[in-house]
Amino acid sequence: MDSVNDPQVDTMVMLSSSQVGKTETILNIIAYHTHQDPCPMLCIEPTLDIAESYSKDRLAPMIRDTPVLSDLIREPRSKDGSNTLLHKKFPGGHVTLGGANSPAGLASRPVRIVLCDEVDRYPVSAGAEGDPLTLASKRATTFWNRKKIYVSSPTIKGLSRIESWFQASDQRYFQVPCHACGEFQKLEWEFVRWEPGRPETAVYVCALCGAAWTDSERHDAVMLGRWVAEAPFNGIAGFHIWEAYSPWSKLSEMVEGFLKAKHAADMGDNEPLKAFVNTSLGRTWEEKAETVAAQPLLSRRENYAPDSIPWPILYLTAGVDVQDDRIELEVVGWRAEKRADPEESWGIEHKLFYGDPAKPEIWNDIDEFTRRFYKTADGRQLRISAACIDSGGHHTQSVYKFCNQRIGRHIYAIKGAAGARPIWPKRAGKSKKHAGSLIWLVGVDTAKDALYARLRISEAGPGYCHFSADYDEAFFKQLTAEQVRTRYIKGHPVREWHKPPGVRNEALDVRVYALAALYSRPVPWEILARSVTAPAPGEDAVPSAESRVPSSKPQTPKPPQPGPLGGRKVRFKFGR
Repeated sequence: MDSVNDPQVDTMVMLSSSQVGKTETILNIIAYHTHQDPCPMLCIEPTLDIAESYSKDRLAPMIRDTPVLSDLIREPRSKDGSNTLLHKKFPGGHVTLGGANSPAGLASRPVRIVLCDEVDRYPVSAGAEGDPLTLASKRATTFWNRKKIYVSSPTIKGLSRIESWFQASDQRYFQVPCHACGEFQKLEWEFVRWEPGRPETAVYVCALCGAAWTDSERHDAVMLGRWVAEAPFNGIAGFHIWEAYSPWSKLSEMVEGFLKAKHAADMGDNEPLKAFVNTSLGRTWEEKAETVAAQPLLSRRENYAPDSIPWPILYLTAGVDVQDDRIELEVVGWRAEKRADPEESWGIEHKLFYGDPAKPEIWNDIDEFTRRFYKTADGRQLRISAACIDSGGHHTQSVYKFCNQRIGRHIYAIKGAAGARPIWPKRAGKSKKHAGSLIWLVGVDTAKDALYARLRISEAGPGYCHFSADYDEAFFKQLTAEQVRTRYIKGHPVREWHKPPGVRNEALDVRVYALAALYSRPVPWEILARSVTAPAPGEDAVPSAESRVPSSKPQTPKPPQPGPLGGRKVRFKFGR
């Protein structure tokens, strides 16, 4: 508040946690200029609704309970335009409240004092007008003694407005003296210590002498503190403060909140920990890119080959990616005991077919390859039951031509679609450009989320991914090439898959397409699982009679028998 009266300060920035006096600072600035230095003021909240609540719940009670203010600002009347919910006049000036989502309130009148509250909660643009912080600040351009006050708790690192303004300021931190050694220091979360599992033992430890501070000693130190700038002053005064400086906060309560948030994060929910970092520590949350390391996957390879695939496999699919000089294909084996379980998978083989995809020769090779039989270790024979071929490259017509003739074999032309959508669509679309060819839009982002979650599973069982010893290091680097990042669009967080420049990701693509092929057809896992009996330790699996390799003699098919589906006939083909 002192810096607002400093003629050398053009802008004041307050980067802080919640409930440490941000709102009270704004109210006091409004009250001071109403009574002592009248001028036009603009106070911006994140939305118009919040501005109305701010006026009712914070501004109106202050005016009512402060005699010098209630004498200057009249009671609101329905027919009196000088005092409304969002506009209050007084001799020599006024205070107008607006929402960052309302461009009309940001561009209506010139003002000398601009107060922007919770700027990290502002939308990216006020309608179609642009950045609301810039729009509000321009209202003060014509005043030589203008002041701009920006306050907020932070949000995401790299996307936080208040962090950017604080970094442009002289970066003042509040330093307090240690009761034991007398040395001044800024309070930091890293020096809060407690016994494991006992937040009630929390103390602050001096960074210089190691003395422990109780809550009362910490409060006494704050009363003797001082602001110290860590960067040169250039007209912007910046202040950082967090919950440890507050007389209303106990370290034990902070630690208890942290432990609960940390437990939630360990269970996969980062939101409570993000809220703790933003609103208790007053720090930006640094989004960690979600990825999987290649080396652990490389080390889990197993000794099996395409001519003798593992006995648990019940179903095969293929994912196909078309490049300008080659076609890449991966065959994946799958197993699930129940439909609700995530499927356990086996990478069978990753093949590269070099040639021009615009010519029929390479497609003849793909056709022949997808017709082959795979023999399991227990003597069964399986074919590829479904395959997905990417049509989004430069050879769309060739892909359509190949797939249109093989839909009966469940070979589908697909195109990856980003965003929140199911892995496999409810129905196919038709290409207008290519004579109505059928196209299936695959939710590749959803498929990548599912795949990466499975790659993190470290023990064999539902969802676990096995890989053949024939898979090389380059495959695993491509499989784990992409990362999930969060960016904000119109103020809303959006998760996006990002591939670093110059990095190949074809292995990831073919695995995603193989997963999509798995979901292209309903698979009766319970029925298929009954065809194989798990082997005793050290023995091969023993298939049931109907699942063994068929003899060369023609077999007369038996009529369907009543089973676990209530006597209904079940028709299921593995492919022709």
